[in-house]
Amino acid sequence: MKALEDLKFNATRRHFLSAASLGIGSVALGALLDPSRLFGGPAQAPAGAAPGTTAGGPLTATHLVPRAKRVIYLFQSGGPSQLDLFDDKPLLRTMNGQDLPDSIRKGQRLTGMTAHQKQFPLAGSHFDMARHGQSGAMVSELLPHIASIADKLCFVKSMHTEAINHDPAVTFVQTGSQQAGRPSIGSWLSYGLGSDNANLPAFIVLLSRAREGDQPLYSRLWGSGFLPSQHQGVQFRRGKDPVLYLGDPDGLSADTRRHMLDTFRALEEEQHARVLDPEINARIAQYEMAYRMQTSVPDVMDLASEPQSVIDMYGPEVKTPGTFAANCLLARRLAERDVRFIQLYHQGWDQHGNLPKDIRIMTRSVDQPSAALVKDLEQRGLLEDTLVIWGGEFGRTNYSQGKLTKDNYGRDHHPRAFTLWMAGGGVKAGLTYGETDEFGYNVVRDPVHVHDFQATLMHLLGVEHEQLTFKHQGRRYRLTDVHGHVVKALLA
Repeated sequence: MKALEDLKFNATRRHFLSAASLGIGSVALGALLDPSRLFGGPAQAPAGAAPGTTAGGPLTATHLVPRAKRVIYLFQSGGPSQLDLFDDKPLLRTMNGQDLPDSIRKGQRLTGMTAHQKQFPLAGSHFDMARHGQSGAMVSELLPHIASIADKLCFVKSMHTEAINHDPAVTFVQTGSQQAGRPSIGSWLSYGLGSDNANLPAFIVLLSRAREGDQPLYSRLWGSGFLPSQHQGVQFRRGKDPVLYLGDPDGLSADTRRHMLDTFRALEEEQHARVLDPEINARIAQYEMAYRMQTSVPDVMDLASEPQSVIDMYGPEVKTPGTFAANCLLARRLAERDVRFIQLYHQGWDQHGNLPKDIRIMTRSVDQPSAALVKDLEQRGLLEDTLVIWGGEFGRTNYSQGKLTKDNYGRDHHPRAFTLWMAGGGVKAGLTYGETDEFGYNVVRDPVHVHDFQATLMHLLGVEHEQLTFKHQGRRYRLTDVHGHVVKALLA
């Protein structure tokens, strides 16, 4: 008899949960599609979220008063040489060709590409550096346009990381872990802060390259990991179809598409009521976003309304879709439309050999557009609440990889010290922070770890990095793992 009563109880409980799930699923879906219509207020927090976090909608309250609303991250993939661009070391020219002292290297590990070299000849830069602006920031002759805005920039010369090879290093900067599978920065911010534009994704990715043969990039770098999949980055491509599979087939009208989506939504809600899979709701949200993007994407990609003065500001390559210059202008247009996180990946900085020639190619491709983006945002009143970031996954060695000659040298990966710069979004303009030793090998003052950088980025957006978490497989994860502190000296 007791077994029968238990069976009846379990059946009743299953019936209740099944019936209730339809209502719960509808509420969650409503939050994903239009949080403002959910009970007339912000969406409710999903499981695993930090207090105040919502299901893809705005925070009920940010942890802090945000200094920035959005981010444009100009990621220089491959590892730009800080010693040839920003971190001037005259001693390397004086000691050019001499072996790196063991007292400086201190037995630190090397990549497989130079570990078996018998000597590590110091390579002084072939390019002059000078101080610019009232701040006196050091910038290479290769970057005259960036040098012209030196007083608007915040340079961090003491960045360091553990990863020594490209894939784990890029993964680490973008996700907080060297191992693949964690959510990217843009996904975390999409999840925690949502979007201020219902017709565009909160996280958009743009790719470019200035020369062939560089390290590959993988879509998992802008993936959502264990977060709901609508928070993954959406890649915009060059050409007439910037977002794959967004357009309707020939002969399909807008009314027919709308009817299909409504029917699909009803079927998916019915399935969700049976299996309670949150990815079903995420899938519906993605289809609805794609429907709205059919109108919004052509508008943002159309540069016809841009005045010639703006086109000229970004340089001649801005007219070629898919170039870094074109992507910088597109990033500004996306920022105007309140896209939360805009990620540009620019490939070509992995210069193990032939650096003097190749770095000229790279700097020509980024110098004018990078500076133009900062100036363009400022003149439109957007720089104050837009954080612009420029930098790669690690630096380059002070010694030459392979043979050092009078006219040529290369540099291997160097995780112990590298440089990035930021502008706008609440960072201190005209600041140079951190210092490396006279060989440019080790950080000797104010070190900034990758996790510190990530914590500071989130702080600028009003998010406490220790509080924005997601429970996955029994553990609460966050972007900075169990590390990181906000570098308050960088804040304006």
